[in-house]
Amino acid sequence: MRNLVKMVVLVAGFQGCGFTDKLISPADTETLLPLAESLIDDFYSFDRVRLKQALEHAEDSQESLLYYQGWAEGGNYEIVERRQCVVKSSNIVSCPITVKDDPMLALAVDFFVTDTFEIAFEDGRVSSVETSSNDLPIYYQARDWVRSNMPELIAQPCEGFFAGGAAPGDCAQAMAEGYRAFTASDAYPR
Repeated sequence: MRNLVKMVVLVAGFQGCGFTDKLISPADTETLLPLAESLIDDFYSFDRVRLKQALEHAEDSQESLLYYQGWAEGGNYEIVERRQCVVKSSNIVSCPITVKDDPMLALAVDFFVTDTFEIAFEDGRVSSVETSSNDLPIYYQARDWVRSNMPELIAQPCEGFFAGGAAPGDCAQAMAEGYRAFTASDAYPR
């Protein structure tokens, strides 16, 4: 009972100070879910203009996400499982998307990567997007092997790799070709 009284006094104190305007209710955060789902639709539309418009207020995320969209298109990303986005905090929504793609298929492993989009909102608009993947260690081994053993294959298409390069789709295709060579090499763990 004492804790309940303390909580009521604390909330009343916040109301008196004007802090309630800053608190976001669970119902308010639920309004972010359709916006996050829409951004995922925009990304997988492979329409650069559409994604850029969705990122209008997320300028710091535009370059990397637009590059990633081009990489995903060139790598023939196909959604295997699209779980619903979930609210992580008052202004962040997490969207896990499992995909089949050429670079992973080239590694001849029975695994589909899950990319997670962490979408931040400010004033009801997308303010930033960060992505992460659960790539297997072999993916990074292959990438390093291609960089060391086939630099001519990726030099031009992968210039500006995930930093605004001009040919992300070509880079994804070149890396998939390099991963197939890695899989056929003695460096590939069997």
